[in-house]
Amino acid sequence: MKILVTGGAGFIGSHVADAYVEAGHSVVIVDDLSSGSRDNVHPNAHFYQLDIRHPELEDIFRREAFDIVNHHAAQMDVRTSVSDPSFDASVNILGGLNVFENARKYGAKRIVFASTGGAIYGEQDTFPADEQHPLRPLSPYGITKLCTEKYLYYYKEVHGIEHVILRYANVFGPRQNPHGEAGVVAIFASRMLNNQEPIINGDGKQTRDYTFVSDVVRANLMALEYPSSDIFNVGTGVETDVNVLFSELRRHLKPDCPERHGPAKQGEQRRSVISCEKIKREMGWSPHVDVIRGLALTASFFREQHGGSS
Repeated sequence: MKILVTGGAGFIGSHVADAYVEAGHSVVIVDDLSSGSRDNVHPNAHFYQLDIRHPELEDIFRREAFDIVNHHAAQMDVRTSVSDPSFDASVNILGGLNVFENARKYGAKRIVFASTGGAIYGEQDTFPADEQHPLRPLSPYGITKLCTEKYLYYYKEVHGIEHVILRYANVFGPRQNPHGEAGVVAIFASRMLNNQEPIINGDGKQTRDYTFVSDVVRANLMALEYPSSDIFNVGTGVETDVNVLFSELRRHLKPDCPERHGPAKQGEQRRSVISCEKIKREMGWSPHVDVIRGLALTASFFREQHGGSS
């Protein structure tokens, strides 16, 4: 199959694109490199550097005739979405619509969409949250992901384009960008390796569902063959607090790194964890890499990127 991966030079998208290439598919990547890297692009993928909002995207769809679109490109910084919700909506909603309209015009049969399981549920009533949990996003970023999910329902009902929506937990692993808000694992690892003290917000007991990137990639592979349209959480169902992340990364990267706590981040969710029972039942997917193993693999990657020192 010929597959477009938007955001395919970024952290998760590049791993997905690699897996599609290795599975024998013809892969095209569109990425504006605002947060991704040209170095992440698989040598056997065809690469276009382009913002998904740009009118020239239509030329790519016309030329390439995609069977499937895997849509990862996004404005993904929650703080940016709060400070500039118009920009966030421009990329995530209008950019998404540009992708979907061209998919409709040029005959793509399926869209796989990277949504959010952390931001879309908001403050949870139950732990872990399943796909039926109320959707109460507390950031413009989460709102744009929910809005995009609703557009995909429209494109399915009106235009017959199938979709698989994957609501990711907190994904971590190699290639994660240590700059900006996203990715406390990458931020901690980078600071340790650069002899800068990581700061733990508050008491460090806030929990998230940390899911290793290779497990997320398997869900994207399975989504290609899923026979209908649906929404799936992609997470572990296990809560891990920030203190555990810090102590594990310190053990691997900088054993003498002091543990420093700063003020709690105002408005930060205390707990976030999602159920993966539906995707286990419907697709046979389950997480293979637990958080401790994943942190070891991630620490190794960042150490190698830093030149092998610690």
